[in-house]
Amino acid sequence: MKIAISGASGFVGTALQKSFEDVVTISRADFKNNNLDKIKDCDVVINLAGAPIIKRWSDEYKKELYSSRIDTTKALVDAIKNSNIKHFISTSAIGFYPDEKECDEESCSDGGDDFLANLCKDWEAEAKKCSVDTAIVRFGIVLDKSGGALAKMYRAFSMGLGGPIGDGKSWFSWIDLKDLVSIFHFLIENKLSGIFNATAPNPVLNKDFTKSFAQVLHKPAFLPIPKFALQVIYSEGATVLTGSKRVYPKMLLSKGFEFQYKSIDECLKRNYEDK
Repeated sequence: MKIAISGASGFVGTALQKSFEDVVTISRADFKNNNLDKIKDCDVVINLAGAPIIKRWSDEYKKELYSSRIDTTKALVDAIKNSNIKHFISTSAIGFYPDEKECDEESCSDGGDDFLANLCKDWEAEAKKCSVDTAIVRFGIVLDKSGGALAKMYRAFSMGLGGPIGDGKSWFSWIDLKDLVSIFHFLIENKLSGIFNATAPNPVLNKDFTKSFAQVLHKPAFLPIPKFALQVIYSEGATVLTGSKRVYPKMLLSKGFEFQYKSIDECLKRNYEDK
């Protein structure tokens, strides 16, 4: 089976490339030069394209966040019409959901109403126009020491300078990178379509994540990070870090997917204790 991946050079894309035998990568230049004929003989397209979300959101960067997701998804959907593609897997994020609610794919189907939620809605709407079976994967915070949020936090925590965000009572919905890669294989092998939350079945409070991470590293973590400090650094983009998303993978569990890393302790020990 031949798999085409956009955003293949990123944190998740790199791991996915390694997990498949026959991969065609779709670069930014391919979108820019309208060079998407390379996917016509592939079986599956995985769409991971998108500018990094954890940055300062100026008005200009908001436009980049939008175009790097919606415009690239539209280009892929158009290219799939003239190909042998049988399955399209596009991505989204749990930023789709409102804060402070227990959400699964059905219970909060209307989503939130801030910039990130509306970005996700438009992104998903574009993917749903695809003419072949389509799955949309809403990512939680992806954890692996090789990159992403965990790698960014490691330096502070390893020096004993970690701590909860604010009062630590915001919800943290996460997914181990190894489980995320397995989810893509599961969707392909079972030819699944629909909306799927890629989050571990046990979200945690930020303070509990902080405690677990510090214990695994054998370091203290008592310096809280004020929310206003993150807002100064990231402006509106701080909502990605300060939001409270309590999200469950109801659809994956109902289809029989088995998570290897169900607890935050298992995930962090896998990354920092396993040899």
